[in-house]
Amino acid sequence: MAGGMEVKKNVHVEEWGAYRENLEKAFRFNRRTIGYGLCFGIAVPLILYKGILAEFHKQDHEAGRAPRKFL
Repeated sequence: MAGGMEVKKNVHVEEWGAYRENLEKAFRFNRRTIGYGLCFGIAVPLILYKGILAEFHKQDHEAGRAPRKFL
């Protein structure tokens, strides 16, 4: 490299990268991962959808319109 500026590797970043490359070997399917999957795969999107729907209905009510139907 120009000027003798070598790159120093960050050990923690390198370990994380190696872990991410081999995730399918390190993943364990247990109660904790099932809980996380259900929480972030079903509960969080459902809560976000209900919140956004409530906001749309609130705006419709304030504008004097009938609530719109989604899904």
